[in-house]
Amino acid sequence: MNDTEYQRLARGAAACGMSIAAFLARAGLNAARDLDRTAAEVAGEREVVSELFALRRHLGQIGNNLNQVTKAANSGADALHATAVLDAVERAARRVDAFTQNYLGNENRPG
Repeated sequence: MNDTEYQRLARGAAACGMSIAAFLARAGLNAARDLDRTAAEVAGEREVVSELFALRRHLGQIGNNLNQVTKAANSGADALHATAVLDAVERAARRVDAFTQNYLGNENRPG
């Protein structure tokens, strides 16, 4: 495993609140439960997980910005970036909705 792969693994484990060993054990056990899955199915799951992690990071950033705007507004200061932050919230909501619709659409298609 190269450094990039290890860092990806470490980030995945941290995002799940697990040690790297526990993360690897869980991934290995999940793979062993269904040995008939195709590489395409596994790749599809990776895309889903990657998108969920990206959405989580994005929503965290937006939440931080929204907290800053709220704090400024509550203190009587001008909330100069309120519109931009609210637009980001709306875009993120659309992204979550599009992802969910795509994922649920794929789940409901006959195999």
